[in-house]
Amino acid sequence: MEMTAAFLILAALTIAGFAAAMTLRHMVHCILALTIGFVGLALLYLLLGAEFAGFTQIIVYVGAVAILAVFAIMMTRSAGPLAQPALSSSWITGGIIAISLFAVLAWAVIRGSGSFPIATTPPDAPVSAIGNTLMHTFALPLEIMGILLTAALIGAIIVAMPNEPLRGKGGDA
Repeated sequence: MEMTAAFLILAALTIAGFAAAMTLRHMVHCILALTIGFVGLALLYLLLGAEFAGFTQIIVYVGAVAILAVFAIMMTRSAGPLAQPALSSSWITGGIIAISLFAVLAWAVIRGSGSFPIATTPPDAPVSAIGNTLMHTFALPLEIMGILLTAALIGAIIVAMPNEPLRGKGGDA
């Protein structure tokens, strides 16, 4: 019973985060809501016993995609509200497609037999085995990738800095 309640709470949080990401006006708020949705999805993976998928979700989507979106906003300086009207033709078309897809999926779930096998055996490669392989066999490529990502981060910070020359506090510049 506790797992069902936790699942329902996390599912509601995830859906609310993704729905807010689609409907909020300010781009920064959209990214924060998208990050909440990604974290909720990762927690659902962890709750269902898929540790590797959950932690990969956190590292890739929460860590990389959300930060990339924040850097994109910083570099384009377009964090203001979106100019699209609240009820445009694209919203109506998207709503019709979403409702149709939901209806088809709901019909498939209701008409389905519901007798799906549940995996009872542990996974072949636990997270510790994957971590050992990454840290021993692929240590050098992992370090090189870290250096390249650090260089890209420094480059993004330099590009995002204002073009005004820096002035010292103690005299002529």
